[in-house]
Amino acid sequence: MKRKEFIKTTTAVIAGGVFAPLVSCTPDKQSKNEVEVSERKNWAGNYTYHAQTLHEPNSVEEVQQLVSRLDQQKALGSTHCFNDIADSPANQISTKRLNKVIALDKDEKTLTVEAGARYGDFAETLTEQGYALHNLASLPHISVAGACATATHGSGVKNGNLATAVVSVELVKPDGSLVTLTKGDPDFYAVVVGLGAFGIITKVTLAIEEKYEVRQDVFLDLPLESAVTHFDKIMASGYSVSLFTDWMDKKISEVWIKRRMDEEVSELTDFYGAKPASKNIHPIAALAAENCTEQMGIPGPWFNRLPHFKMGFTPSAGAELQSEYFVPRENAVDALLAIESMRDQIHPHIMISEIRSIAADNFWMSPCYQQDSIAFHFTWKQNTSEVLELLPKIETVLDPFNVRPHWGKLFSIDAKELQSRYTKHADFLSLAKTYDPTGKFKNSYLTKNIY
Repeated sequence: MKRKEFIKTTTAVIAGGVFAPLVSCTPDKQSKNEVEVSERKNWAGNYTYHAQTLHEPNSVEEVQQLVSRLDQQKALGSTHCFNDIADSPANQISTKRLNKVIALDKDEKTLTVEAGARYGDFAETLTEQGYALHNLASLPHISVAGACATATHGSGVKNGNLATAVVSVELVKPDGSLVTLTKGDPDFYAVVVGLGAFGIITKVTLAIEEKYEVRQDVFLDLPLESAVTHFDKIMASGYSVSLFTDWMDKKISEVWIKRRMDEEVSELTDFYGAKPASKNIHPIAALAAENCTEQMGIPGPWFNRLPHFKMGFTPSAGAELQSEYFVPRENAVDALLAIESMRDQIHPHIMISEIRSIAADNFWMSPCYQQDSIAFHFTWKQNTSEVLELLPKIETVLDPFNVRPHWGKLFSIDAKELQSRYTKHADFLSLAKTYDPTGKFKNSYLTKNIY
């Protein structure tokens, strides 16, 4: 959305005012709610949905009607999960047409969006009004509600996952009624990272802050010994830091350091034995970097630096798989070395791994619940059988650290063992049964991993 379009669709700009609904960046197609279902796959093409019917409502009211009328059902966001968390044996309710920005409240410093809005849909226009979010994920095209429901994250020693920006959510309950849960409500920290167990989220209100600029510097070939010896300092060297590796050659191939320009920033030269990149580079060094956000220390708006890929770039479905594992930050080096010991098994199937830091939060089913964490992300080649055979081996070497997986990616941890690693699991399950006593929102994923 261009600036003049944004201004045209708002009310007069008044300090502290609330803006009228904005035109969405995503075209709103006029068609029936019920869509003919042919074979449908997720973003990466590795999972085929089993839901018999796909519904695409145009309004919250239509969502309420569908939820009330239908039996088994599940919300479907931007299809970026790699497992069956968003699937249903009967109905999926897509949020892709619920993609509008509802209100910008300058007094409260909040932004309210519909659940299907993608971060890339509104980041630029939010900046034009003088505001920003605290963090973004690597990709800008994921939906807000879906990212928060699975505790998806960006990076930063002091930065919580994307759900930590949420101050309230609007939820459609099984009977079609609406409920708004606000920070401070007793159920808030269960429902926001709710894994789709409580109902269908239709609106999300996010905390915002004054806009800021970020510079991004990239360093190459960090010796593994340096990464191990100086791990905490390296991860704290920027507002957001990512380490990329293919686990070979005893090195971290790339270090991406993103630093806010409203904080003290000095030039980085000799970075623990790594050398500065001489040009923009892709996380997978062999690939072209034209769609990556600007590097080389050139400052730019937060939304064009915190993600790894540009806002205007929507990656096409690619032949890849993803998994990600979280360990307490104090176990990071031991976990890194445990994974590195499997390098010869991992390397034939890996495209790239990314290591990031995430601050603790209070969401009951967040992998970072009350623990600062390090996430080990794996982007695999789509060698499905080989990867699925390898995951249990990685999980075994990470077991001593009470590893928790990303809910929306591939993992094989035994359900009882997984549940034991969440101290609020029993409370979460009890509350889910209270909200959804007949199991409208249960699916095979929840049955296996939560119920």
